[in-house]
Amino acid sequence: QVQLVESGGGLVQAGGSLRLSCAASGRTFSVTNIGWFRQAPGKEREFVARISWSGGSTTYADSVKGRFTISRDNAKNTVYLQMNSLKPEDTAVYSCASYDGGSVYRSTSYSSWGQGTQVTVSS
Repeated sequence: QVQLVESGGGLVQAGGSLRLSCAASGRTFSVTNIGWFRQAPGKEREFVARISWSGGSTTYADSVKGRFTISRDNAKNTVYLQMNSLKPEDTAVYSCASYDGGSVYRSTSYSSWGQGTQVTVSS
């Protein structure tokens, strides 16, 4: 089983950039697909992006496509989410999780959730 810890959140102005990190412990990380989700106050958790164990396959939500990039460095046991051209509607707590199977868009397909990192985008 993998344990995940997110970092890199903060306050940024609209149009700015942030890079989130999802650091993993556990020997299965290099063969684990990882997803990023976000949850804004009063809203349901929503899918942001997902990356395969090799990094060769990625999936994005339409709302972030072309602005966000997910990547991973298995030597460092870390998955990254580069977020550019940030908008106020990107404000949320961002969490990473390990993919277990099923639809990549559903949070119920994931486990081993990290504690999350807050991203706030001011207008």
